[in-house]
Amino acid sequence: MDITSKREELEALRSRVSQIEAELAEAENVSVPQVSRDYPMYYAAGGFLLGLLAAMGSLLFNVLGSLVAGKDPLELIRIYLTFPLGDKALQLVEGGGQGAYAVGDGVIIALGCCLYIGTGMLLGIPITLAIQKLAPKGPLFKRVIIGALAAILIWVVNFYAILSWLQPLLFGGHWIVDNSLLPWWVAAATHAVFGIAIALLYPMIQDTPADAAA
Repeated sequence: MDITSKREELEALRSRVSQIEAELAEAENVSVPQVSRDYPMYYAAGGFLLGLLAAMGSLLFNVLGSLVAGKDPLELIRIYLTFPLGDKALQLVEGGGQGAYAVGDGVIIALGCCLYIGTGMLLGIPITLAIQKLAPKGPLFKRVIIGALAAILIWVVNFYAILSWLQPLLFGGHWIVDNSLLPWWVAAATHAVFGIAIALLYPMIQDTPADAAA
């Protein structure tokens, strides 16, 4: 056995261990940059989720309100279905006597609910971006006001600047903006509740570890 060569090999190994330890210590001292989530695409994706939850909440609000008013709980869905179905949606009545708006086809009900919630998911994006832009760290009441105003603004634009002429053009009627079918204050209140729900849910996408560390 060559003791000298073994000693040289041992010294080389010790030197390599010291080098690796130094490299590890240097790597551990390098701070890992925090990924900021304060950018529009993150809040747009978050608004998609908040819109889904808020749409379900506003639909529940409208259903309960319809029951209190003595109307069919799915009347709003029936009116919304006039956009893809035209006046056929108004004929979806099953028994129940005068003034009853009972939708008998479960597939149509599912379609209407999906249409409502899907629209809410899309509309949740601009409302969330408005809150993020105008009151990202503001008090709750400020977020609520911005959410409600943004939702009502979207309602005015969609109903009266777009659907008021687009629905007659495509389907020959203006049922969505007909106050005898859907009073304006019901539509406005439903949208306001939608915007308020997004404002209340906003901390879900705001209060994150990354935000806290930023």
